[in-house]
Amino acid sequence: MELFIASSAGVIVWLLTSLKKEATMEELNGKTVIITGASSGIGEACAGLMAASGARLVLLARREDRLNEIARRLRSEGAEVETHVCDVAVRSDVDAAIARAIERFERIDILVNNAGTITPIGHIGDVDPDLWAQAINTNVIGVFNAIRAVLPHMLEQHSGTVINMSSGAVNSALEGWSHYCASKAAARKLTEVGHREYAERGVTFVGLSPGTVATPMMDQIRQSGMNPVSKLDPSDHISPEAAARAILFLCGDGGRQFAGTDFSIKTEEGRALVGLPPLG
Repeated sequence: MELFIASSAGVIVWLLTSLKKEATMEELNGKTVIITGASSGIGEACAGLMAASGARLVLLARREDRLNEIARRLRSEGAEVETHVCDVAVRSDVDAAIARAIERFERIDILVNNAGTITPIGHIGDVDPDLWAQAINTNVIGVFNAIRAVLPHMLEQHSGTVINMSSGAVNSALEGWSHYCASKAAARKLTEVGHREYAERGVTFVGLSPGTVATPMMDQIRQSGMNPVSKLDPSDHISPEAAARAILFLCGDGGRQFAGTDFSIKTEEGRALVGLPPLG
């Protein structure tokens, strides 16, 4: 059993984090989980953690080689995994992937809306308008497409969880990130409206704001040299596995208290609930 000790104003907080994690893992056993953007970073880490929890996985991404590599590894460890090459911005791609998932697993319990892009980074007057629109298509339309595809099945079951990846960019005006700030704000509104419309029908909508994460996206940010986020030391970023632990928490009973909101692991409270060590 892990033990983390956090001190705030002289108060010692004891966290029995392994116990919480095991309880959530039991809740996921046998559940069918859709993960978009599953070929790297948070999506890949989430797939590994969900597989270890006994979930049945449907992995969506554009990179077939990486999807196949991840699936082979997880299957060798005993996981049930389906993969689908899919551009979430293309509704027909998403609909086809979800239809095949239903054909095999007969239900969908959890959607992790993780696919996203940080490019193009640049001032509004300098960026390619077509690339800017592509980012909106991935980060907003893609989120909507996945929700729209799984929702009928969740409503038929009277249960389901949708986790939308959010960001601190929702509340910030970051130079060079007009597309990202705007699209993540839109994704948060989809979380809020989804909760308003479907909570009473058994579907939980919740967002995750993980902070900066050591993923290929962070490499692109650092290379841009634009705004303070690009100047952060690598030690400031959490691992994809830490973000995946937060997703695992939100999939369980403990995550329901945050329905309709963005859950943050940039706070001591959020980190404690997930079982991460205190902020240094």
